[in-house]
Amino acid sequence: MTAIAPAHQSHVISDAVTMLRRNLLRAIRYPGLSMFTILGPVVVLLLVVFVFGGTLGAGLPGVDPAGGREAYLAYVMPGILLITIAGTASGAAITVAMDMTEGITARFRTMSISRGAVLAGHVLGNTVQALVAVALVLGVGMLVGFRPTAGPLEWLALVGVITLISFAVSWIGIGMGMQAKTVETASNLPLILTLLPMLGSGFVPTETMPAWLQWFAEYQPFTPFIETVRSLLTGTELGWNLVLALGWAVVLTVVGYVWSMAIYERKSVRG
Repeated sequence: MTAIAPAHQSHVISDAVTMLRRNLLRAIRYPGLSMFTILGPVVVLLLVVFVFGGTLGAGLPGVDPAGGREAYLAYVMPGILLITIAGTASGAAITVAMDMTEGITARFRTMSISRGAVLAGHVLGNTVQALVAVALVLGVGMLVGFRPTAGPLEWLALVGVITLISFAVSWIGIGMGMQAKTVETASNLPLILTLLPMLGSGFVPTETMPAWLQWFAEYQPFTPFIETVRSLLTGTELGWNLVLALGWAVVLTVVGYVWSMAIYERKSVRG
């Protein structure tokens, strides 16, 4: 047993790396989904900042109305980054649904490939794409005037937090893609995730919302995600937001993994 376990573990890792390489190559050959993931948040960013930013920024606590647009850009940028991450779940759901409906996953099941590695390759590939998308959207934000004040440690922590959130959201996206019966359905399910930053503290402080919506906004996972990213970008106190963000990321990862593997195993038995 002790001699087999390391070999089995090495087999799983090598299979996952192979699946990761496959998914990254597919993303390069078919860049449409990745471009949409980046362009969507960029359009939202430019719209809310240059059309609504002056008014919305002037309403933020302690902000000089004359600098409302710049203040709102600093406030909304973390929410835009989380929308970017949430949007990558659509790509994960669509790619895994394509593999399921086109029979590629069924072919993998007949080969000597670790079952967990097949899905892990999708997740890791989508996580890498999410990090690239976040970096590009953040770059656009800086081009239009966003000026983060994070220090080296905050930047390092930010990369770690965004990676963990992207990993967790990718597992949820994979579960949605596995659950979907068609590719079209798979593209619709993750839209729920893209709404959560809007229904959190991504665009306005939660205390400005109606009481019933405020309760949801404060306790859903994307609010601590956004507040953690915001604190790291601005070098302000994290408080409990980091703990809540890490906890929610672990919960989403576990739920997505269990959900995805359960569907995969069930369809493997049927196959």
